[in-house]
Amino acid sequence: MSRLLVRPGDPLSGEVVISGAKNSVLKLMAATVLAEGRYVLRNVPDISDVTIMGRLLEAMGMSVRRREDAALEIVRGPDVVAEAPYELVEQMRASTAVLGPLLAAVGRARVALPGGDDFGSRPVDMHLASLEALGATFTLSHGMIEGRSEKLIGAEVVLEYPSVGATENLLMAGATARGTTTVRNAAREPEISDLAAFLNRMGARVLGAGSPTIVIEGVDELRAVEHTVIPDRVEVVTFLAAVAVAGGEVTLRGARADHVDLLIEKMGRMGLRISPEADGLWAMSSGRPRPIDVATLPYPGIATDYLPMLVAVMCLADGTSYATENVFAGRFRYVGELARMGADIRVEGHHLVIDGVERLSGAPVRAVDIRAGAAMAIAALAADGETTIHDAGPIDRGYESFVDKLSGLGADITRQD
Repeated sequence: MSRLLVRPGDPLSGEVVISGAKNSVLKLMAATVLAEGRYVLRNVPDISDVTIMGRLLEAMGMSVRRREDAALEIVRGPDVVAEAPYELVEQMRASTAVLGPLLAAVGRARVALPGGDDFGSRPVDMHLASLEALGATFTLSHGMIEGRSEKLIGAEVVLEYPSVGATENLLMAGATARGTTTVRNAAREPEISDLAAFLNRMGARVLGAGSPTIVIEGVDELRAVEHTVIPDRVEVVTFLAAVAVAGGEVTLRGARADHVDLLIEKMGRMGLRISPEADGLWAMSSGRPRPIDVATLPYPGIATDYLPMLVAVMCLADGTSYATENVFAGRFRYVGELARMGADIRVEGHHLVIDGVERLSGAPVRAVDIRAGAAMAIAALAADGETTIHDAGPIDRGYESFVDKLSGLGADITRQD
């Protein structure tokens, strides 16, 4: 397994280009199951989750080719194998996104129960219940979800929680369902709006994406199209956190302030100066961060994916910070790794109490998931001595050229495979 070596250095400076959004492109790739033809997705990050999803589509009989211009070319022929095999699904939770498209396109789906990052239960029950409301039927046996549908019928679906995955499956399944599908308490994330824009370009009629109520008027057919993926807001937060910890002045090219407005306000309270520019964000920091209280909530709240990076900043704040995880239970496994680095941090139920210290101490740690691995690297920028991040592979699932981008800003970070 690869590992990262990080040492403290000078304040960060320069420019970093934000890649396309991991949490959007995986669902756009799933949506290509809906119609025959040649798709081109642009601004696609070169990350392992995209590679895995590409292999999944290939296992279903489609062709996937990465071009040198950060574009992905996907060809969907007349026949699709309606099965997502375990050996691919167990590597990535986003694979459940093919359920809706398969049921809509071929009337059946056989998908292994998902894997991916292990932080608490992320049951697929809401996905299945939502699709059942449109007329699908499911059985679960031997670790496989088997779904069938003669013809999906539009319905009103009220989600008990604004689940991103359930909302995405309903958008894709409802696009060609007979009649109107109305999703209430829908997820409002920018990635939902990106998927809706993609579907509308394909010929769907999706209204209200980005609001709590989405209306999908079913159409008879869709067509293959080209589309540019939105920038990755979690990567934006990652580099803002790096500036907050290491200090310096950095421009984040391609970042969209409207996707992270509450986060900008929170980090402003910590002392980070952030200003929107024509093509991105400018950020500057000097001195220790100020303590804050933060709680994760569905969008437009603070995303659960942001929290590990924010906690890394809080560990160095001049005072006591409080963090609450409301979205996923069991996502505090990285806390022990930060404690190894000298962080004064304790878990109280789904809350963290963090007494900031002036400096951390370099230590051997482990990347327990994608965002936790990034948080370790950020914390190490203000840790005396060398920090070795073992099992760093998960970082590659969510970040393109993570080491190169940080080192390009002046960070002392190297990789050993």
